Amino acid sequence: MRMLRIALGSLKARWASLLGAFTALALGVAMTSVMLLGLASAVGAPGGEELVSLVAALGTAGGVSAFVSAFVVASTFSYAVARRRRELGLLRLAGATPAQVRRTVLAEALLLGAAASAAGCALGRLGAPVLVRWLGEVGMAPAGFALRDAAWPLPCAFWTGLLVALAGVAAAARRAGRVGPLDALRAADLDSGAMTAGRLLWGLGLLLTAAVLTAVALATGPADLLHRKTYTTRPMLLISACGLLAPVLTRPLVHLLGRLPLGRLRSRPARSAAFAARLVRGNAAAAVRRTGAVAAPVLMAVALTGSLAGALDTVGAARTAEAAARTAADLVIVPAAAPARPAPAGDGSTAAAEGPAPASAGPAAAPAGPAPATGRLVEALRAVPGTAGVSPTAPTRLALVEPDGTTVPTEARAADPAGLVALGRLPVRAGSPADLADDAIVLPAEWGRTTVGEPVPVIRADGSRTTLRVAAVLRDGVGDNGLYVTARNAPGARVDRIEVRLTPGTGPAQRAATTAQLREAARPYGATVLTRDGWLAATSPSNGRIAWLRTVLVLGLALLYTGIALANTLLTSTADRRRELALLRLAGATRAQVVRLVTAESALVAIVGAVLGCLVTAVQLGVMRAGLAALGAPAPWTVPWRPMGAVAAACVLVAAACAAPAAAWALRHRPVAAAAR
Repeated sequence: MRMLRIALGSLKARWASLLGAFTALALGVAMTSVMLLGLASAVGAPGGEELVSLVAALGTAGGVSAFVSAFVVASTFSYAVARRRRELGLLRLAGATPAQVRRTVLAEALLLGAAASAAGCALGRLGAPVLVRWLGEVGMAPAGFALRDAAWPLPCAFWTGLLVALAGVAAAARRAGRVGPLDALRAADLDSGAMTAGRLLWGLGLLLTAAVLTAVALATGPADLLHRKTYTTRPMLLISACGLLAPVLTRPLVHLLGRLPLGRLRSRPARSAAFAARLVRGNAAAAVRRTGAVAAPVLMAVALTGSLAGALDTVGAARTAEAAARTAADLVIVPAAAPARPAPAGDGSTAAAEGPAPASAGPAAAPAGPAPATGRLVEALRAVPGTAGVSPTAPTRLALVEPDGTTVPTEARAADPAGLVALGRLPVRAGSPADLADDAIVLPAEWGRTTVGEPVPVIRADGSRTTLRVAAVLRDGVGDNGLYVTARNAPGARVDRIEVRLTPGTGPAQRAATTAQLREAARPYGATVLTRDGWLAATSPSNGRIAWLRTVLVLGLALLYTGIALANTLLTSTADRRRELALLRLAGATRAQVVRLVTAESALVAIVGAVLGCLVTAVQLGVMRAGLAALGAPAPWTVPWRPMGAVAAACVLVAAACAAPAAAWALRHRPVAAAAR
């Protein structure tokens, strides 16, 4: 009880210095509660695939929000306790035991965490309607989606915030109990014991865990590395490891980056500028805890932005390259009023026990193959001189019947075997697409039917059942390597594209003439003639609007939160440096020089965090590229320089904009008076 009273008195006396930790935790709980309230509303609402996608997006965003808030709050609380060495030393001199010091620190965290969590829940309840309204406006939520009352989200967010506060201060409390009374009274701001053995073991353990998980995934299931849940959660291990190993990683980066022009404060003489640069590097390298607390939000923001945006771009680019590699067509003709492409079946992880619904386009006896007008168009294209191959294909839906009777709906294409061989460049693993017939099917290896000739029970689009043999097995890819059947097994399917290959070896003039004739042949039918590259650009299976909106949902609040946390950390840490800055004034530095020094140091630390974030991004994208290579898919490098640069620049600007006024405020007193405190 006595320690609780001391903790309460300490909070009342030091509320200004704890404002950063309070704000970080309150905003983290608010962010988590907003996501949980939206998730509770989505789970309780009736809906189809659109709502399932929304639940997945909100669940991912909630997990990222919880991780971001836990990471930043732990770093902030650890630094807040580390700044109190002198105060804790006074408690030890007054007779407090190490256990009593630890209980005092934990009691402060409990009181502060309860207040911040309650405030965060209130903010989250106010912000949840804004999120729900935004989801409806951008089309991510179905019509009529509204916020629903649920009993569990706010209590869950509250207790999460409280546990995060206690966990974040637990390690710092143990260190506080081990500080000796005389050592705690030293005036130097050198963090010589920042890298403890436990911290080093945890950091190396997380690195080892990430390496083992990656190696296992590459050996057993490379496709898992390309799933949204994997590339969203995998960077968190590296971010946590970099945060724990910050004392080891930041010092060499500070000394390296401190030699850039940023560290050379061009005041007047070159010698003065060089001295200021050494001060910037020395201050940032000596105060490792302060450097780590400032760099942590920047590391988080840049790493998450680069990893998520880069993963999305990498998968999209790989799908586009894979689609380009699957066809040898020179031109693609799109018939008039081509049917919409069926919705993809995802990665095969969802199964419908009742099977696919019968197609709505006519009864079971609906004709297969091209419509009469499309058939005449195909014949007209084949009659044009200079064409080496014409291959019409049509989308359809199939359901593969698993051995246990479960039916898994999927997308397939109806194709002519001769055209598939002539124009298709399928990644064949076994068999041959030339063996495709009315009683056969071509399918990827991910379906588990990898033996040529193996029977596969299927349900066609009209609900009829049949058994097809495996003609060829394709390698697993990242896009739609797809299933292929003949027109007989695609009742009601209508051609949506006709691939045309021009005669090889002809000159540009002859190819242009043939293309013009093909356009003339297609004009009476209202068909559109596109070049191969033009068709790929128009129908590329890259990231759509909804995919980017999901990324914005995951990153938006997290980036806003890290920006505010960075500002709070800088404001509070700079305000605590009054004595240090006053000594600089007494050593002969002017007020403007001190402000520039603190601003440059903060910008340097922000750049260090951005560099660490870039390293995490490089590792994550390298792992994804290795996964693509293991799948035999194109593995292009797609680094999201623009969003990463924008986030890094914003963090540096926030650091400079917060450090400068905070330093000016800290210098408002006379240097002699401030140094005497």
